[in-house]
Parts: sequence; structure tokens; C-alpha cells
Amino acid sequence: MKSNKLVNIYRKYNVKKYFSFLFGTLLSALGFNLFLYPMSIVYGGIGGLSILLNELLKVEPAMIVFVGQCVLLVISLLLLGKKKTLNTIVGAMLLPLFIKLTANIGDIIYIDMSNQLLIAVFGALFMGGGIGTVYKAGFTLGGTDIINQIINKYFRISMGKALMITDSIIVSCGIFVFGFTKGLYAFVILYIIGTLVDKVLLGISDSKAFYIITTKDEEVIDYVINVLNRGVTIFKVKGGYKGKNDQVLFCVVPTNEYYKLRSGVKEIDENAFFVVTDAYEVYGGE
Repeated sequence: MKSNKLVNIYRKYNVKKYFSFLFGTLLSALGFNLFLYPMSIVYGGIGGLSILLNELLKVEPAMIVFVGQCVLLVISLLLLGKKKTLNTIVGAMLLPLFIKLTANIGDIIYIDMSNQLLIAVFGALFMGGGIGTVYKAGFTLGGTDIINQIINKYFRISMGKALMITDSIIVSCGIFVFGFTKGLYAFVILYIIGTLVDKVLLGISDSKAFYIITTKDEEVIDYVINVLNRGVTIFKVKGGYKGKNDQVLFCVVPTNEYYKLRSGVKEIDENAFFVVTDAYEVYGGE
């Protein structure tokens, strides 16, 4: 009976995960075809690049996205490994498919394009919400998400900020084709997307509380104090299963340093156990 319950829980979790992934991919495709592509805003990402190349080469965006995905999947295999690439393949193939299937959505849902700022904001909300939902489900949409993961892995920069870096380069190229005004809209969209992705992934709190159990206490403490310049509190604890005495390291960091601490702990001790919670109010301390 117990094993059946575990199987049902696992099945429900998988259904929810894949539904979130499909919903996020669809949301991104709708944001592209309803708002950003009609306005010719090179907002970054493989989608923004497809808008730029569509203007220059007159090739439909879905085809450009598909070809770009294939090239970047090879890069992912080389730099991120087989496991990460396998998680990316599904999203990489579904995104151009969803863009193709929703290409004529504007004929069904009419949107007045006269208020370009409003269109830009809603396009960013659709894209940011979609990308963040896909990330949270444990997948990516491929494309420049692969580049963002590489930046996140090797430079310990959050996914949202990595997204803003890579997309800023693409937006700058778009300015030369569509003009400076469209570029300004694109940078507004980039900021909203990057912020929304981090909020979906990390929550809305400004700080995160870490509870860490590791066999390399001194190294982790040294990293937190001397690299992140944050304080650490040590709790003496006793394990409930084995009854073994141990200690828990507790520290609070700003949300924008979440990836730095998480990556640092995993690099020091890949077997470390830690729990991260939102800290909605932090007061005092040095």
C-alpha cells in the first residue's frame, strides 16, 4: 500500500511538472506571436534573433528557431554534458513547433498595436512567465537558454541576470536593423523578463535563509565569511535516525547571491545537504 501511494505521488508530480513545462512553452510562443513578432522587437533570445534574421533573410521565424536550436544543442552537449542536454532537447524542439502552430493566433485574437508600450509590457510578461515556469519545471527552451546555463554554471550568475547579458547583445544588434526606439522597448522587455524569471524561480523575498549540513564546515564557513562577506551561525543538532551529533550552518544572503552560495557549497562539498527558505524580513547583524 505504501509503495502504491509513493507511485501515485510520483505520478502526480510528473504530471504537474510536464503540464507546467507545456504551459510555459505555450505561453512563450503566444507572447512571441501575439506581441513581440508583430511589433518587430528584437527582445533577445533565439526568438528575438529569429525576428532579426526574418527581416534580413525573409525566412520564417519557426525555421530559424529550429536551426538555431540544433546548433546550440551541440554546444550544450560539449559544455554542459549529456544529462543537461537531454533535459533541453524536448524544449528545444517544442518551442519552434509551438511558434509554428500559433503563428496565426493574431487572426483569431485581435490586439490593437497602437499602444506600443502596453504591448511591450504584456509581451514581456508572457515571455518572462513562460520561461520562468519552464525553468521551475526543470526544463529549458533551448536556444540562448543554453548560453545562460553556461554563464550560470561557470560564472555563478543567476539565470535571470545571465539572460539579460546574452539578450542585451542580441538587442544591440537589433537596434541597427529596426532603429533605436525599438531597441529601447526591447531593453524594457529584457528587464521585465529577467526580473520575472528570477521571481518565478526564487520567490518574491529579498533574502534567502540557508540551513547547511556538511562534512566540510570550516571550508564552507570560510567561503561565506571571506568570499560572500556574510555571517554564519552554528547550531548543534542531533540526527533523529542515527542519533549522531552534528551541526547546522545557518546564514542569510540577499536573493541575488542565492546562486553564489548554492554553487559555492556544492563545489566545496558535492554531498552537502541544505535547505533554502524565503526570509521576508531581515534586521540587524553585520
